[in-house]
Formats: sequence, structure tokens, C-alpha cells
Amino acid sequence: MSKFTNDDLRKSIKESLNIGEAETLDESYVAQEKTFNLPTELLSVATKKNHIELYDQYVKDFNRISAELDTVDRSAANSNHSQYRSLKIDETYNLNAVYLHELYFANISDLHSEIPMDSLAYMRLARDFGSFDAWQNDFIACALSNRCGWAITYYNTYLKTYVNCFIDLHSQNVPFGTYPIIVLDTWQHAYYRDYLKDVKTYTYGMMKQLNWNIIESRFEKAEGVAKAIRA
Repeated sequence: MSKFTNDDLRKSIKESLNIGEAETLDESYVAQEKTFNLPTELLSVATKKNHIELYDQYVKDFNRISAELDTVDRSAANSNHSQYRSLKIDETYNLNAVYLHELYFANISDLHSEIPMDSLAYMRLARDFGSFDAWQNDFIACALSNRCGWAITYYNTYLKTYVNCFIDLHSQNVPFGTYPIIVLDTWQHAYYRDYLKDVKTYTYGMMKQLNWNIIESRFEKAEGVAKAIRA
């Protein structure tokens, strides 16, 4: 069976919401669910299954919100309360949830995790944090500091350097100029079933199985972004 295109998905979502083509702006974005292989034994089968189901729901919710935004009454928008304002807040929340989960799933669960000292990832982290160990310690501190959210190493397009940050939920405390490189989910659903409140042990485990091949490719793209900004 052939996979739906974005246009097919957009049409299907709008039909389910009884949104006619004649009354749409046709500007809605569509996210498609991706498949991830998570061979790690540091997370239980139940945790993996639950987490993938949560991700799938974020995709569905984002697509629904995006379709509803096509026909919302923009003339009624205001900063106190309006359907447009509510939908835009939910759009950001669910879009970030989709993107962050995809980055997280892709950069964990490498059973043969190894980072060469001559890799771009190692050299940039050592350069911008003083040492690779200093990056690890700061990243762990971010993981322990957020209130259900994410720990992220990112390229900051303003500072022109690699920085760690934490994001609460999916859309609070997000720095401007963020190009994400390494992403760790520290919502309780990511670890509670297997580690209870011990987010530190969970964080150490995930960092021992970071997929440095995936991360290396992200550093290469970030260097391209940095070069483009300097041009």
C-alpha cells in the first residue's frame, strides 16, 4: 500500500473536521509519523510502546490543529482570549513535541555507542565547553533541572557556539536561535515506569547509548548553518 502524501493527509484531516476545500486557506502543515527502532534494554518494552503512542498522538493533534487554523476567524483574534490565539499556542506545543520526540528517538539506543576524539562532535563540544567531560556534566545538570521537559545541546545562531539548555514541557524556556543537536526526553513518562523518580540513573543510561553517528551528522548540518549565517 502506498504511503499517503502530505496533500492526501491534509485532505483526509479536513474531511474528518467537515472543512470544505472552498472555505480553506490551504496553508495547513502536515506532519507524518516516523518509525523508530529502539533496541536498548535500558527501557522496558512497555515504556517504549507507551512513548511511541504518545508521539503518534502528538502527530495527530498537530495535524488536526493545523487544519483547524485554516478556517479560524482571524478577525476575532485578540490577546485575552480567542480561538486563533488558543490554536496557535497548541500548534507550537504539539509541533515542538513531534520534532523533539523524533530527534530524541533517533539519537538514543545505540548499543555500540562510541565517540571518536577526532570527530566533529567531540572537538566542538570540547572546544565550546572546555572539555568533553565538562559538556557531559553540564548536560546532566540540564536534565536534572527541568520540570518535565527536555535537555538539549544546540547550536546558538546568535552566540555562534554550542550551548546546553533545558526546555520545560515542550514550549517553555525555548532560547531564540536554537538548532538542536543532542536531545534527551526527561518527561516522567520517559523513565518513571523503569526508574521511578531516579532521573539521574535514566540520564546516565541514555547518555551511554547516544547514537554519535546521528549526532555527528547534526553537527555537520549545524556547521553548514553557521557558515551560511557568517556569509
